[in-house]
Amino acid sequence: MRYLLRIVELTLLILLIAVTVQNSHVVEFRLFFGQQLSAPLIVFLLVFFVAGAVIGLAATFGYYLKMRRELSHLKKELRSRPAGERIPDPSDALAD
Repeated sequence: MRYLLRIVELTLLILLIAVTVQNSHVVEFRLFFGQQLSAPLIVFLLVFFVAGAVIGLAATFGYYLKMRRELSHLKKELRSRPAGERIPDPSDALAD
């Protein structure tokens, strides 16, 4: 299985290098008020891909924190129950 994963990774790397070589010509990116940037197309593709990934991670970070807070609150609620009606928390083995 490990060798299959390495073969897939190597194939993807070769494909990405091929795309990079094919898109190495210089393009102009026009901004407002007559400003423009000139760089190879692959640089712009990489910049916009990374920007999209960062925006996506930032958008989900708030949800992640909210779920983590809720989990913490529910764990405290479970621990505060009397011993007779206490339910073992299976996530204690995984978290913290």
